[in-house]
Amino acid sequence: MTTPPLHGIRIVEIAGIGPGPFCGMMLADHGAEVIRIERLGDATVTALAKDPLLRSRRTIALNLKNPAAIAAVQRIVATADGLIEGFRPGVMERLGLGPDVLLETNPRLVYGRMTGWGQTGPMAPQPGHDINYIAQSGALHAFGTAGGKPQFPINMVGDFGGGGMMLAFGMLAAILHAQKTGQGQVVDCAMTEGSAVLMSMIWGFRGSGRWNDARGTNLLDGGAHFYDTYETSDGRWVSIGAIEPQFYAALRRVMALDGDHWTAQFDPRQWPALKARLTDQFKTKTRDEWCAAFEGHEVCFAPVLSFDEAVTDPHNAARGAFVEAGGLTQPAPAPRYSASPTVAPVMPAGHDETLLAELGFGKDEIVALSSSPA
Repeated sequence: MTTPPLHGIRIVEIAGIGPGPFCGMMLADHGAEVIRIERLGDATVTALAKDPLLRSRRTIALNLKNPAAIAAVQRIVATADGLIEGFRPGVMERLGLGPDVLLETNPRLVYGRMTGWGQTGPMAPQPGHDINYIAQSGALHAFGTAGGKPQFPINMVGDFGGGGMMLAFGMLAAILHAQKTGQGQVVDCAMTEGSAVLMSMIWGFRGSGRWNDARGTNLLDGGAHFYDTYETSDGRWVSIGAIEPQFYAALRRVMALDGDHWTAQFDPRQWPALKARLTDQFKTKTRDEWCAAFEGHEVCFAPVLSFDEAVTDPHNAARGAFVEAGGLTQPAPAPRYSASPTVAPVMPAGHDETLLAELGFGKDEIVALSSSPA
C-alpha cells in the first residue's frame, strides 16, 4: 500500500469556522499532517467530535493572548509547509503571527488566508457571511425560480466551493511552487472571487447570448422543462437532466410525450407550457414507480434522495460514499486515487498535549502553555 498523496506535508490550521476547517479537512483527508490550534477554552470535546470538518487531525489549545503561546505557534510554523487562517485582515498581524514574521523564519511557508472579501479593497475590513459574498460576486443573482427572489444554495457556493476548496487548491499550487523554488508566499483566497470563478461557464453562456439575467428562464436554472425537478404523487421528487438529443428522445419515449410541440426542445418560448404538462404527468405516479419506469433508459434521471436515503442508496453504498466515524455518519474522503489511499476519517478526541512533546516542547513548557495565563 502506498502512502496518501499529501503524506509528508505539514499544515498548521489556526482554528476558525466554515471554509478554513473545510480546507484543513480536504488536506488531512488526502494525507497531510494538519495541526489545528484552538484558542484555550473555545471548544468542548463533544463539539469537536461531532464536526466532520475537524476530522483526521490533532488539536492543541493555546491562549493566543499569551506571548509564550504566540512564540510556541511561531516555533511550530517554522516546521510547517503551510498555514491556514480565516480572520479579518490585520488580526494575525496584531497577534504577531502575520506572514512577514512567519515567512522570515520559514521562507518556504505557504500562508493561506481565507476571507470573504479578500485582504485588500474597500470591503476588506467588513464582516460578512456566505450569502453576502455570493451576492457581491453576482453568483446569487442566478439562483431562484422565474419571477421569484434569489434563493441561496445553503453555503455551498461561497464557504465551501468558492472558499475552502479554492484555498485547498491554492495552498497545493503554492506548496508545489515552494518545493521547486524554495519560495513561500501568501495565498489570498476571497470567497467573492472564488464564487465568481465557479460561475465561469455561465459567464461564457452569457457572453455568447445563451444566458439572460432573468432567473429561472435559462437552460440550467430551472427554465427548461427537460432540466428540472418534479414532484411525484407521493410528495417526493425526481430530477431530469435530458439535455442531449438522445437523452431527450429517451425521455419522450418513457413518458409517451407525443406531438410536434415536444420537438421544440430548445425553444424557450415553449418551455413554460411543456414544463406545466410534465409537472402534471409526474404527479400521476410515485417516485419509486417513476424510478422503475426509467430503469434501463438513458434519460439522465435520478430520484431526489434524503440524507438517510443517500447513505443507503445501492450505488453510494457500493462506492463507499459515506462512512461512520466516532458514531457520526459523514461523507467519505473524495476524490479517489488508483494508487494512493485517502485517510479513513477519525474524529478528534479533544486537545492533544502529547503533540507538543512530539513537536519538541519540554515538560515545563507544556505545563506553562496548558495553563497559559494572559
